[in-house]
Amino acid sequence: MNSSYTLPVSCNKDCGAGCPLTAHIKEKSIIQITDSLLREPFMKGCLKGYRAMETLYHSDRLTNPLIRTGSRGSDQFRKVSWDEALDVISRKLLKLKDNDNCQGLMRIGGSGSCRGSLHNTDFVTRRFLSLFGDYTETKGNFSSEASSFVKGPIFGTSHVGVDTETLLHSDKIILWGFNPSDTRFDSKVESVLKEAAERGIPITVIDPRKTRNVKNLNAQWIPLKPGSDSALMLAILHVLIEEDLLKRSFIEKYSSGFEEFEEYILGKTDGIEKSPRWAAEICGLTKEKIETFALEYAGAPVAALLPGLSLQRAIGGENLDRMGAVLQLATGNTGRLGGSSGSSRWNSLEKPRLGKLPVPENPMIKEVPVYLWADAVLEGKKGGYPSDIQFIYNVGGNYIGQGSDRQKTVRAFEKAEFSVTHDYFMTETARYSDVVLPVTTFLEREDLISSQDNYIFYSAKASDPVGQSKNDFEIFSSLAEKLGFGELYSENKSEEQWLEHFQSQSEIPNYSAFKEKGFYSNGNHLRVGLSDFITDPIKHPLKTKSGKIEIASEKIRKTGGTLLPELIGFHTTDKYPLRLVTPHEKYRIHSQNDNIPSLKKLCDDRLWISIVDAEARNISTGETVSLKSEVGMIRSIAFVTDKICQGAVSLTQGSWSSNVNNLTSTNPTKPSMGSRTHSVIVNVFKLNELIP
Repeated sequence: MNSSYTLPVSCNKDCGAGCPLTAHIKEKSIIQITDSLLREPFMKGCLKGYRAMETLYHSDRLTNPLIRTGSRGSDQFRKVSWDEALDVISRKLLKLKDNDNCQGLMRIGGSGSCRGSLHNTDFVTRRFLSLFGDYTETKGNFSSEASSFVKGPIFGTSHVGVDTETLLHSDKIILWGFNPSDTRFDSKVESVLKEAAERGIPITVIDPRKTRNVKNLNAQWIPLKPGSDSALMLAILHVLIEEDLLKRSFIEKYSSGFEEFEEYILGKTDGIEKSPRWAAEICGLTKEKIETFALEYAGAPVAALLPGLSLQRAIGGENLDRMGAVLQLATGNTGRLGGSSGSSRWNSLEKPRLGKLPVPENPMIKEVPVYLWADAVLEGKKGGYPSDIQFIYNVGGNYIGQGSDRQKTVRAFEKAEFSVTHDYFMTETARYSDVVLPVTTFLEREDLISSQDNYIFYSAKASDPVGQSKNDFEIFSSLAEKLGFGELYSENKSEEQWLEHFQSQSEIPNYSAFKEKGFYSNGNHLRVGLSDFITDPIKHPLKTKSGKIEIASEKIRKTGGTLLPELIGFHTTDKYPLRLVTPHEKYRIHSQNDNIPSLKKLCDDRLWISIVDAEARNISTGETVSLKSEVGMIRSIAFVTDKICQGAVSLTQGSWSSNVNNLTSTNPTKPSMGSRTHSVIVNVFKLNELIP
């Protein structure tokens, strides 16, 4: 590694959304940038970003375009020139167009870099394909589809979050299925929460596992069974009703539909009273524990409920997201400094104004829910999907590694006539592709990064591209040139000119000063979503039919959901009596970094199982066990612990060697058609047992 190697200010999405790093380019002063960032309260980098150079210079980096020579998945490829690789791709694309079948082309991917203005794997790909023809789009995302689906009907906006620093004005913070010690939502959240804990603000962690949060934040742990979150929320509301602790004037002023929901909670509509006694068995908690927590929650002058995206990645995730909003309304915490909306994507707010690569509208585009992309490839028009997919174009995604039901995703790649992947490692998905194009990491390109908490980061180029790797924008510009619309795609702008154009559309006052400093802040980091509405609901009504937060939603009912946020759960069976959770690993970003030795050795890829459940199966820590679901089976190493609730097991996702997506299903939660990967039931067996 030469002495001029340095890290850029921002690690883009490769290490999380806007994670700041503390260095600059070549002769520029590292201390200058470091000091600037350290003067920003609570601004911290993370180990994954600091290890980025190990990805840059990894011996397995893809450095040449590759064309498959053996069977799919065989790892047999030959190195080719860029010209030959792009010729092969362009001929396949032109064949689709000649046959008037552009819709046979499907886009997947898009999560490899999702914060950049130019080098954004979503924007660059959709721009290219929209200019090429009426391709099949994958709509939505794996992360937050159920939550995104209900935001409009409930709030009339998706900007219902809070800036992280507002949490220091809370009297109580509830991390419900949210694990900031392992999963970064922005650059400040972990530091702010540690500061809150040091100030004595009580923090409660509600999670099947005793995560790092509990120790790091001196937090109370409520060990809740996976999939029982809705039951606990309903029981809390029941306590508030029975104890006359509801903020009824607040509810009436700012929402509609609570009267009907109250009838449901009290069991007057279905005969089931949603009491703590009813919820206790479902949740694996005592009636008294539920009542005590409900009273603590209601007793806080202002409380922030921060649900993780894990909650809504489950059957009934749409309604669970709605219930969190009702809890914050019922306790009078919506739109207040120190409070929150109670909905997933709790930090979703408008970002500072910044230009981005435009994507042309194409009204002829056919869409498939991304969670069902493999089903669409396998079933086509006969299965009711809009097109028979022949060509898969994958940029910034490892769908065989990270998509649900690995066996099905493999079959989808095997069925497609042709597939292309852009990546910088030979992932599982790349191995099943026909052409693999080597791309740059964020260290090898320059970009402007939008971020949560009202920042824009400058992501400096720290290294020339390794080998023959190119960035996605450059690849698509060259491919568009071969297909006859190169000028239309690039608009004759260089990458530097695009970035200057984006800056001209931004609120950054001085571009050179911004690049020197490394980031822009407009100084307001105490924003609270919905605060204008709460301050004056007449002057600032929501964009809903009632102008208020809609607890009862006709819009959701008309799409196939329920009018009210009713309980929609799942059940275990005698054959599969355990509930599986698949959390993020602290030292990976999905499957990224699993091949980085210094980070891999820190990962915990053991199967967490409770002492009671392990004793029932005569399983000890360190044993190799079989884990079986309705979809498939894998092996893992057991970790018997009191840090997980009885009836649940946990295995982190993203490992290349023991892929938990052999167990997950592509049957979505409805009506959002979003991910339900936390609604998996399994059983665990000793390795030598006969498995039914």
